[in-house]
Amino acid sequence: MKILIIGGGGREHALAWRLAQSPSVKKLYAAPGNPGIAQIATCLPVTDLSPASLVAAANEIDPDLTVVGPEVPLVAGVVDAFQAASRLIVGPNAEMARLEGSKIYAKSFFQKLHIPTAAFLNTVSQSEALAALDHFTYPVVLKADGLAAGKGVVIARNRPEALAALPFLGPNLVIEEFLTGEEVSFIAICDGRDACSLEPAQDHKRVFDNDEGPNTGGMGAYSDSSLLTPAQTEQVLNTVIRPTVDATGFAGFLYAGLMLTADGPKVLEFNVRLGDPETQPLMHRLRSDFAEVLLATAQRRLREVKLDWSPDPSVCVVLAAGGYPGTFATGIAISGIDKSDGVVFHAGTRMGSANIETAGGRVVGVTASGSTLPAAIDAAYQGVRPIHFDGMHFRTDIGRRGVTRYNSAQLGT
Repeated sequence: MKILIIGGGGREHALAWRLAQSPSVKKLYAAPGNPGIAQIATCLPVTDLSPASLVAAANEIDPDLTVVGPEVPLVAGVVDAFQAASRLIVGPNAEMARLEGSKIYAKSFFQKLHIPTAAFLNTVSQSEALAALDHFTYPVVLKADGLAAGKGVVIARNRPEALAALPFLGPNLVIEEFLTGEEVSFIAICDGRDACSLEPAQDHKRVFDNDEGPNTGGMGAYSDSSLLTPAQTEQVLNTVIRPTVDATGFAGFLYAGLMLTADGPKVLEFNVRLGDPETQPLMHRLRSDFAEVLLATAQRRLREVKLDWSPDPSVCVVLAAGGYPGTFATGIAISGIDKSDGVVFHAGTRMGSANIETAGGRVVGVTASGSTLPAAIDAAYQGVRPIHFDGMHFRTDIGRRGVTRYNSAQLGT
């Protein structure tokens, strides 16, 4: 089959990399893609990712199936437009995409369906936000209502920090209790009736080691089956994913950001697409013909297919531009990608006059697997070594929490 991937980041490169290995795929396209994707797919010169523009691009190449990577086209209604044009596509419609497009809507949805989540108050003005803060102890979490590329969250340690964040985040906010525990990215693929969970993953949002500094879109991730027990997986499916699918007919990827609290898993947020950078280690572990899984999803026959995974953990380390997540330069030459032993997924890159150069904040993600999590971590960082661009920075502790958790379990603590 011919498959079109919408998007041009690291997530989409990982999808293309996995789909290129599917026996059922004869041709891959990406809109707009990136230099890494261009090595395995035909990149379409699409600069406008509006639903109408993407439907027009699909009409030119006539794909058998389209899969959407980023959230912005989903919220804009690209799935509605493709379905109106009688084209198969994997992703939620605009109504269901509100679960990511509006934090206020999502938290009210959780409340309505009794989905376990942090205690919260929704506010639509600064005066409401000021009053709402009186109902919480510190630290407290403040979330901007709309799409913020993973960066619209502030954890305020005290009232002055909360007050300083209000103008930055805007008037429409979710203010919620700060939960403690371990975070897990739980992603399920849904066809409107059935849902199948992917393997668990863990993102690293803060820019610096030891979870310090501002939030980013994600500085790295790892996937390791030991993040959740089978009982926890079934609990999340039964209390979070299946109730959502039953209530809405949700189709596509439903991402529940979880906090594993002493009272059980609680939902921090919903995304309506695959995570980035979680997709990179997940695709590295996946053994199934993913094209067949995606086709079955679009045709509402997900129960007919099965996902097969490597037992080996996988780790992705993101290499970021100097200054990210703040102001950063672009157009800086990148060297050493071809010398890396890892799989290098392009995120913010472009072709310069002579070399591949930086074009975004998160530039590439180096991904590798190993028989154990420490082995996978070592392999990923070995893959980082040959790569260089001026200002490059990365976290050196991706996956460390998983190793600590494993060591603690071995010691019985």
